[in-house]
Amino acid sequence: MNENLAIQLFENKKVRVIWNEEEEKYYFSVVDIVQVLTDSADGQAYWRKLKQRLKAEGNETVTNCHALKLPAADGKMRMTDVADLEQTFRLIQSIPSKKAEPVKQWLAEVGSQRIDQMIDPELTFQMAVEDYRRQGYSDKWINERMRSIEMRKELTDEWHRSGVHDSKDFAILTNVLTKAWSGMTTGEYKRYKGLTKENLRDNMTNIELALNTLAEVATTEYSRQSNPQTMAENERIAKEGGDVAREARQTMERRLGRSVVSQERASDYIKAVSKQGGDNALPTADNN
Repeated sequence: MNENLAIQLFENKKVRVIWNEEEEKYYFSVVDIVQVLTDSADGQAYWRKLKQRLKAEGNETVTNCHALKLPAADGKMRMTDVADLEQTFRLIQSIPSKKAEPVKQWLAEVGSQRIDQMIDPELTFQMAVEDYRRQGYSDKWINERMRSIEMRKELTDEWHRSGVHDSKDFAILTNVLTKAWSGMTTGEYKRYKGLTKENLRDNMTNIELALNTLAEVATTEYSRQSNPQTMAENERIAKEGGDVAREARQTMERRLGRSVVSQERASDYIKAVSKQGGDNALPTADNN
């Protein structure tokens, strides 16, 4: 979610937003949200009363809210109560306001869709395809992306099997693998492409995506063969898998005379998909 989308949610009225690079989260000014939804003459006073009521109800959202420095009306940076996206939505649900109803209805629809996906996981695949199409990706690129998601799932299943369960450990192994073939961790890679919250794989070129998938497939196969028992062993195997893709990358670069690790984003050059489909049409559930 970017700042423009945040403003759209609140009827194009300015809501101060700050990006926390370390957490990869947007934080929103609670007072600004209250002001937009209530038209209160004193947003600070309304928030103080709301905070007291939510605390009395045992609402954890208030407890977890914290303050960050944001630019005030006088231009100075002042400590301001902020909420991340999840906390923001929970606060909106707590505010009795007609202006909050469209967001509440949208949240209800999202919740309903998520329950449907849990009942029928195939819907998740179909929704992902439609989301990519709406963003202008070609069917050919979407096909490759769906395959890469499948390969990633096989790798994470293998890491689970070898005893890796903590999300931080998954991030560590992914960084080892990514750096081995690209020369950058995922965080460094995202900054190189000018990304913040966006998914790195969704912004890889075709070549980058193919190399990353190769690294993950190789790591999966090496892990199955080696049967690692410790985190250190998994890190070594992740590097070996990444090295396979690095060697392929270096071979391509020698032939091409240029680096294939690019600042270009997939959306920068992939043309919008034709509604008529054609040769690049995606497989349906029946023929997949």
